[in-house]
Amino acid sequence: MAAALSADGQGCSALLIERSHKLGGILSQCIHSGFGLSYFGEELTGVEYAARFAEKINKSYVRVALNTSAVSMNSDKTIILSGCDGLSDVHPKAVILASGCRERPIGTLDIAGTRPSGIFTAGAAQKMINVGGYDIGDRFIILGSGDVGLIMGRQLKQSGKEIVAVIEKEDHCGGLERNRIGFFEHNDIPLWLRSTISVVHGTERICGVTVRNLETGMEWYAECDALITSVGLIPECELSEQASDGGRLPEWLFLCGNACYVHDLVDDVAIEAERLGKIAAQYVRSGMRKDDLPEARVKHSANGLFCIACPKACPLTEIENGYSGALCGRAAPVPNIVKAS
Repeated sequence: MAAALSADGQGCSALLIERSHKLGGILSQCIHSGFGLSYFGEELTGVEYAARFAEKINKSYVRVALNTSAVSMNSDKTIILSGCDGLSDVHPKAVILASGCRERPIGTLDIAGTRPSGIFTAGAAQKMINVGGYDIGDRFIILGSGDVGLIMGRQLKQSGKEIVAVIEKEDHCGGLERNRIGFFEHNDIPLWLRSTISVVHGTERICGVTVRNLETGMEWYAECDALITSVGLIPECELSEQASDGGRLPEWLFLCGNACYVHDLVDDVAIEAERLGKIAAQYVRSGMRKDDLPEARVKHSANGLFCIACPKACPLTEIENGYSGALCGRAAPVPNIVKAS
């Protein structure tokens, strides 16, 4: 929505394709707060955040196609759409792919046992509870300490459910510090580090799991009637792969948000999407090569130092006690730097 509004603001005709029946994407199932502090200057729920952008869309000239999926995208800029009226095709001058990311399912892990009911990815559990209103269990184990898993765990705990433990293969929590504190320290939930699940037990419904410590090899049984997995996100960019030539994106295709890389904050997604909308509009209106556009020019550092804590690669300035210049506001010194040759 941010990218479409930005392109519309530059005088370009924008078509927003959404496979759901409403705008908002994953935000439509996020009833917890913590969104919008950077962008709107106030704390909002994900639903409220999405609604603000949807209201802007309704007041703009952006055309919206709901209940419509892009099933293929060819190198000749032909996009095949599937909607309520069947298949159709569009031929845009530029495409911004904002398809987000997908969750890594439990089937990708080396876990023995059956595949009973009661196993959910964190996002699927969130949607079933917050949108569908389903009761999916009473005694939960969470595999992986990613942000969505911790947020869902906190919500389940607040609704009276039992959280047996969070199991994490690394030696530290994987979520943001605010989610770690809000979940573990405020709810007294065990965090089993350097551990994983080796076996799922149950036939029709999960009844427990075997947990293995990755350092000692010791195993133990933990009873549960629901398992939530939060084991990683994968950018959803199959359409860009279809349109790419030897792995190189065509000039007219722009990746946006989590389709480019997984972001921690939705505010960062909105800000980057607005910039990308301007770049795409410049490309359409000027006919210039993508790399030659003023908005898309590569940042330069006077001393050749860049932060590589994230893909933004902010140019850094060396100061007395470290480095400054990271757009994220990271306090100096910035630990991950690289000297450009």
